[in-house]
Amino acid sequence: MKPRISIVVMVDAVGALSDRTLHNGNLSMVDDSSAGSKHQGTPDLITMVSPGQVVQWTPIHVDVQTPVEIQAIEFLAGAAAPSPADQTGPPYPAEPSIVPVPGPGVDAIGSNGRENHDLLVWEGVVPYDMTPGVPYRYRLSLRLHEGPNSVLHIDSPALLRV
Repeated sequence: MKPRISIVVMVDAVGALSDRTLHNGNLSMVDDSSAGSKHQGTPDLITMVSPGQVVQWTPIHVDVQTPVEIQAIEFLAGAAAPSPADQTGPPYPAEPSIVPVPGPGVDAIGSNGRENHDLLVWEGVVPYDMTPGVPYRYRLSLRLHEGPNSVLHIDSPALLRV
């Protein structure tokens, strides 16, 4: 078991802001879990995790002029949308105790005082009380540049304890 799993969140900010959605090919998520995650390269990524592992989310923008940062990661409680791969999946559990926060010691301000949004990394530790085999869906909120309509979110990615 690897001690850390990295999830890369690649965003076409211009496409997302134009379409007002993170779907339609505007968002791609991949991870490096060795346990065989599902739906790599889609917004429906299900990352296979083990208790005690650190999960780290890193946003990458494909348009260099439109910065992207993770605004929040919130685990969904109660009955949420069914798994896109398995519409008859198990009921969703109560909110897990995993609470991702921006990585400690990460400074998004470069040496010249300019923000580098690629360095805004969020991470959390997989709790031991997660139910194996049950996807824990989370809301990924992304800030795309600035302005009142600059935050978009998806509820389709999940962590799944193996």
